[in-house]
Amino acid sequence: MTGAAPRRRGRPARKAADEGPGARERILQAARTEFAERGYDKTTMRGIARAAGVDAALVHHYFGTKDDVFAAAIEVSFEPALAIPVILGTSTEGIGERLARYFIGVWENPVTRAPLLAIIRSALTHEAAATVLRGFVLRRLLERVAGDLDVPDPTFRAELAASHMIGIAILRYVIKAEPLASVDTEEIVRMVAPTLQRYLTDPGPTGA
Repeated sequence: MTGAAPRRRGRPARKAADEGPGARERILQAARTEFAERGYDKTTMRGIARAAGVDAALVHHYFGTKDDVFAAAIEVSFEPALAIPVILGTSTEGIGERLARYFIGVWENPVTRAPLLAIIRSALTHEAAATVLRGFVLRRLLERVAGDLDVPDPTFRAELAASHMIGIAILRYVIKAEPLASVDTEEIVRMVAPTLQRYLTDPGPTGA
């Protein structure tokens, strides 16, 4: 009787479900769920692969490292390519309101709220997660917005805007501090929009 062919070590053969563009989307969805439920520290690439029903090597193929998967989860939540033109609009007038309305809208959407909660909680306790969040929110979103405005110190302005909005997110959605946690979103937009407008458009001291 002839024995079965020896199994080769290394990456297992791809299943049919691993093929095609749908695999990447399943991995990303699984990653967002894992980060939301387990946090950054307890989420693993193998766990993401298991949840997506694919080989772990495929997760590395599409995203590289856990930080890369984490960054991709943020990008899906914020959709910067779509957000930036909406925030910038056709003039600087009202940009503070547009930024506030966009940011609050992302948090109010149940589809994006869970992964964002995981992102914020992870960033508060894990430096790698904080680095990813800083790099994305500042450089890929707010800094690009501020960079298109005719103002000095765009990076500083972006950080001020980010600190304001992330502070609101932590108090409203993570800590759930009242009355901020229950107040109508339009009231939040009305109150914070002028401050964001000043951060992003105030020319600063004109000198003597």
